[in-house]
Amino acid sequence: VQRIPSWRWWRPLLGTIALVVMAMFVVQIGLVLAFGAYFVLRGDGFAELNDSLADLASLDPVTPLTLAFLNLSLAAAIPVAMLVQLVCHQLHPGWLSSVARRLRWRWLLVTLGLSLVALLATLAVGAVLPAQDAPGMSEELNPWTDTTRDFLLVIVLLTPLQAAGEEYAFRGYLTQAFGGWLRSRWAAVLIPAVLFALAHGAQDPPVFVDRLAFGIVAGILVITTGGLEAGIAMHVLNNFLAYGLALAFSDMTTALNPTAGSWWMLPVTLTQSLVYLGLCTYAARKLGIATATPPPPVVWGATPGPERPISWP
Repeated sequence: VQRIPSWRWWRPLLGTIALVVMAMFVVQIGLVLAFGAYFVLRGDGFAELNDSLADLASLDPVTPLTLAFLNLSLAAAIPVAMLVQLVCHQLHPGWLSSVARRLRWRWLLVTLGLSLVALLATLAVGAVLPAQDAPGMSEELNPWTDTTRDFLLVIVLLTPLQAAGEEYAFRGYLTQAFGGWLRSRWAAVLIPAVLFALAHGAQDPPVFVDRLAFGIVAGILVITTGGLEAGIAMHVLNNFLAYGLALAFSDMTTALNPTAGSWWMLPVTLTQSLVYLGLCTYAARKLGIATATPPPPVVWGATPGPERPISWP
């Protein structure tokens, strides 16, 4: 979509740098100031304020406040990516969401249902594979506490925004930037997928490959469905499942720092990803979901025309 007449080679490069700088520094500083104001209002002294702010940057241990901070920092990628799209490319921010220049909410609801079907297929495959011995997982249900309640509120309210933020950054902006820059669908899918896996920090090979596979499938879905809706739905459901299991049988610190994993997790992940990819691609074709922008090339003030596909430049 970014390859309009005003396209220049430096625009995606400048936009990628701006996205990283704003997400890693500007947003973080703003959130630290906001949380700092909250700590002051609740009566923290200087020493307590310093300790509270230091804890925000640590995921060991994870508390409801640190999870809220993390989710908000990732959710902020949505307005950041839209601002970069507007300023660096002179394009309406809606083109990040889909080829319809908006988030297609009905299609999003359909993909949520399809992601649930893929999850059931995953559970069926996982039931016949050797136990994966997830670190910290207990066979007994964790007790209900006030902390559990606070975690649950943060997860329900902020996790969908966090998942969407990652999709807007990696499968929204970076997919368009690298795909348009290198004129390659492979680059559009693979480069953001690798960056997505690396962005999750230290991890052993099975965990890295698992996240890389997720990024590749989510990237392919952008092309086969023409938008971020399918990736967002899969991302939200995966995070809900992971956080829910952590609250019920493990702890959030272990869930957010999975440095070790088993290669047996890959068949389970691939089952979910490939089933979901097939279902979404088939449903998109049957429902006539647009997968490309209508001609002429889109500009800032353009209104989408008839939704008929065009080939890539």
